[in-house]
Order: sequence, then structure tokens, then C-alpha cells
Amino acid sequence: MPGKNESAGRNRSAKTSKANRYLKSALVEAAQAVGRQHDNHLAAQFHRLAARRGNKRAAVAVAHSLLVIVYHIIHRGTVYIDLGATYFDERKADMVQHQLVKRLENLGFKVTLETQTQAA
Repeated sequence: MPGKNESAGRNRSAKTSKANRYLKSALVEAAQAVGRQHDNHLAAQFHRLAARRGNKRAAVAVAHSLLVIVYHIIHRGTVYIDLGATYFDERKADMVQHQLVKRLENLGFKVTLETQTQAA
């Protein structure tokens, strides 16, 4: 979990370390630009985190993800493959379905689910 730096039951500081301020500001600015999009994995990550933690913390977290992605691209010589905007929903589809049904039932709706068949 980001920001949870714990060892032997003792919590250590989880602040961002002092680094190149120009690189840090460029990465955060890029992360904020990603946050204004809606069609990729990093944008979905930004929106998930911003809902819980706020825009600034989400931007720093996405900036860290960008830095890790760039490192792996350079180090391994690979190509970046976007996981897609629905990655988080697909990964935990049962949980998302359960939460949405529960929200509708709390609003007073009776919900029945049917699987969608593909039209050929």
C-alpha cells in the first residue's frame, strides 16, 4: 500500500524523498494532464485515488507510476502496453457488481441481474 512504510511493527516516514525538483514537477504536471483524460489505465488510477485521497495526492501517485513505467521501458527496452480504462473494474468484477447492486437497493430499487448475450 503506498505510503505504508512499516517494518517490524514500526512505522517509518512515507513522505516523498527529496529529488530533482524539475523532474518531480514535470512528472506531477504530466500526471495531472493524465487525470483530465478518461480512456487509459493511468487516468483510471488517478480518478480512483482522487476520489479517496484528493487530486494532489493522486497526481503524486500517478507521477510515481509514470516514473516506474519509464524506468522499466528504458531498463528492459520494452514497449508500454496500456491496460485500459476498465482494468480495475475487470480485475474485481464481482466486487463492483455487488457494490452497485447494494447501492441501488439502498436507493429503494429491486435489482435482478441477467448476463448479457452477444449479438452475432
